[in-house]
Amino acid sequence: MDNKEQVNLLKEIRDNQKLQLERQAEALAIQKEQFEIFRKQMEQTQRIQDRAEKLQDKSAQIIGSARKVFVVVVPVLVLLIIYVSWLLFR
Repeated sequence: MDNKEQVNLLKEIRDNQKLQLERQAEALAIQKEQFEIFRKQMEQTQRIQDRAEKLQDKSAQIIGSARKVFVVVVPVLVLLIIYVSWLLFR
């Protein structure tokens, strides 16, 4: 192998290394982009989850209030029905 062949071989190795570095940089850029998309999706998922938790808490409060009202209203309605029946049939 003469000197010229060695120089050409070294140039080819250098060119291939540059090409590999360029491809690695492209792959890294794609990975960064994918990670950013993933991060945004996770943030959106977290916002949706927080919103769902708030809705569930509010629903639980409404149901609790409805139960309390139900305990008071049903006996009153029963008494009113009895009273109206008594008025109609006396």
